[in-house]
Amino acid sequence: MKGAADGYFTGKAGCLCACEQAIRISIVIRAATIISYEKFTRATGRQMGEALQQKLGQTPNACWLFCAPLGGMEELMKGVCDGAATDQIIGCTTSGEISTSGLSINSAVLGGIASSSIAFEIITVQGLEKDSVATGRRLAESFSGIPRLLQIFSDGLTGNGCGILRGISDILGNHVPVTGAAAGDNGNFKKTLQFGCGRIFSDAVCGIAFYGNLGLGVSARSGWSPIGLPKQVTRAIGKVVYELNGEPALDVYERFLGLHAEKLPAIGVEYPLGFMKHSRGGEQEAHFVLRASMSVDHQERSIRFAGEIPEGAMVNLTCGDKTSILEAAGMAAREARSAIGITTPEVIFCFSCMARRIVLGSRTTEEIARIRAEFGPEIPIVGFYSYGEFCPVAGPEAINCLHNESITLSVLGS
Repeated sequence: MKGAADGYFTGKAGCLCACEQAIRISIVIRAATIISYEKFTRATGRQMGEALQQKLGQTPNACWLFCAPLGGMEELMKGVCDGAATDQIIGCTTSGEISTSGLSINSAVLGGIASSSIAFEIITVQGLEKDSVATGRRLAESFSGIPRLLQIFSDGLTGNGCGILRGISDILGNHVPVTGAAAGDNGNFKKTLQFGCGRIFSDAVCGIAFYGNLGLGVSARSGWSPIGLPKQVTRAIGKVVYELNGEPALDVYERFLGLHAEKLPAIGVEYPLGFMKHSRGGEQEAHFVLRASMSVDHQERSIRFAGEIPEGAMVNLTCGDKTSILEAAGMAAREARSAIGITTPEVIFCFSCMARRIVLGSRTTEEIARIRAEFGPEIPIVGFYSYGEFCPVAGPEAINCLHNESITLSVLGS
């Protein structure tokens, strides 16, 4: 395994346990979350870490820290390491934190898992802005084995999420589910931070590998629906779309939005572009993937989106409302619950797009309530509102995908 001197930052915790005489492995997972609204200090972090240990009844094998982009973060991280008695911590800054208590703003949320049957390994690699595909490859090749699940948290401003996934796929193939999200900064779009093994990074992707025979159920849903006739992307490079049906992309959007066009790109979160993403199962297994507009170029008449849109793709403008978005959250919960089967859910990772929070407004708290309605109030929830969500698309041979404007759930069970 490569070390920090090579630009890699690694850590491993936990153990894999098996009994030769057992017919199947007994999986035990304990999970808990802690939330704090206190000023980010070392004392605050220590209190959070100690409270997490107390809830779990032991030192966690791995921790997740999601927090607002506020001052004092380095001291907070040091305190969490002290209090939790581990530096096996991964996470990032957010645009809203999610915990068992629901949505919180300008807070720090700490989650932890203790398990005798699951091993965790944390890797951090920098260099997303220069080459996201290569950075994804470097991340994947640094793990010591093939994970059961890979969770990643990337810079939501400098990185290309689709490129990261391609790089990971080059090394690990398409059969390792990749979940997680892109870091946020409360909608300021200036700088996001990523956390790995007690250290703080930028322009990085931090990944945590789960090894072992754990139950897993994932789902991604949006609540937006296509409107109007589909259009072909006739010119695009990466995240930038220049032409739709041979016409400047910005002209198409402006004609559709009418008097609201002057509000671009902000209003674009309400009308994202969508296209079909097919799993390896073929046409019957398709998922509508959304892309949110990030900026416009009035001179080139182009639109930059939060994720790649392939040239030649057939796309639709889409719309959604509070009701459909909340219904999608409930659908995601039901699908994840069904996918985990007879396994008992122990922890829910929830990553939802910042755009959903904007559209839902005061009803944002209902999104977590829909999840609780399916799983019950006892299951710990940890996550955040993000600048992009990673999750396999639906289907028996699902492929990993970057989503916008979606809610994604990863449910771990024993």
